[in-house]
Amino acid sequence: MDNFLEKLSNEQLKEVERQFSIYSQGAQEIIPAEELKNKIAKSIYHETPLKIKLGLDPSAPDVHIGHTVVLNKLRQFQENGHVIQLIIGDFTGKIGDPTGKSAVRKQLTDEEVKKNAQTYFEQFGKVLDMEKAELFYNSKWLSSLTLEDTIRLAGTITVARLLERNDFSNRLGSGKPISLHEFFYPLMQGYDSVELKSDIELGGTDQHFNLLMGRHLQEHYEKEKQVVMMMPLIEGLDGVEKMSKSKNNYIGVDDKPNDMFGKTMSIPDELIIKYFKLVTDLPYEEKDRLEEEYVNGSLHPKDAKILLGKTLVRMYHGEGAAESAEKHFKSVFQKGAMPDEIPTVNWEGEKLVPVIDLLVQLDLQKSKSEARRMIQNGGVKLNGEKVTDLKLDVSITNDLIVQVGKRRFVQLKTKSK
Repeated sequence: MDNFLEKLSNEQLKEVERQFSIYSQGAQEIIPAEELKNKIAKSIYHETPLKIKLGLDPSAPDVHIGHTVVLNKLRQFQENGHVIQLIIGDFTGKIGDPTGKSAVRKQLTDEEVKKNAQTYFEQFGKVLDMEKAELFYNSKWLSSLTLEDTIRLAGTITVARLLERNDFSNRLGSGKPISLHEFFYPLMQGYDSVELKSDIELGGTDQHFNLLMGRHLQEHYEKEKQVVMMMPLIEGLDGVEKMSKSKNNYIGVDDKPNDMFGKTMSIPDELIIKYFKLVTDLPYEEKDRLEEEYVNGSLHPKDAKILLGKTLVRMYHGEGAAESAEKHFKSVFQKGAMPDEIPTVNWEGEKLVPVIDLLVQLDLQKSKSEARRMIQNGGVKLNGEKVTDLKLDVSITNDLIVQVGKRRFVQLKTKSK
């Protein structure tokens, strides 16, 4: 590609530096950084937007704030007039991304993919302008590849190179099976970039191998190579594992305001600044100021968490909800009081119910296994009394208050006879 930086005026070069500064902040790695500058320059010179790609795994559609690390970066590109390419991997989803997996992943049906994709679109709209985003299903081009096309595609890379991936090499070393179709996942993801002529692809650091495959294949097919931007992964509420719904250490973008605020207050102190920098929409100058105040001790961790909680609730639910969530938290948890308003449920079921079944039926826990873990961790109370017996049969009475964790309350109402 030509050096477009040499073709711009001083004012245009300032615009390149402005955009580059925005995009590079918070990024873990840009490969290569100078090419990103040149692509921005090319966009300005030709007055055409860049194409920014994000591939989506349709097997896990519930979006939490860990996903918004990448979405916030996409929004920055979108705000500068560039085009976002969202690719639903309906074809690759049938293969299953082997990244980080110690076993072969379940392959999805068409119905599961479409249902999950719709959930993505609804939740992404909380961060991106979905009317301006381009949506693709990669089956449009991948399903039309002939066997000959596929064999030629496979011929662009060696098995030795594929085995450089830690997940593959670890499974091979431990004697666990690797199915042949799994080798095609990074090839198919890379081929998406060839088909869409993507300029930049974003992803987490765990997608390093897959993202670079796009550059490799674009070069093979004599296309302009994309720049790869890898965003850091964010730890969940436990402060150890990557944020994940399966690990129950997440803050969901669809969480209710009080839940979102309360979860934020439980994050480890050492993650406060990282959360501010990666998952909030505050100006970078304010993020830097908060970091400085936090480091020098003028901003207390508790006050920082309150501000972080209010910021997240405001982003997804509005200013009023943020103020209410703060008041609710201070009333219930700092003062040790019951909430002023507790959701009520009209109970029409059995009068004696196993406690685990009760939690699931009230939608206070998603599954019996989650309910069991919550009880074992001391997180379930009935009328303020902690439940310790997993086999407890709960006698349903009028106004019984069921509490799960520090934030979720339900008051049962029974019909009087």
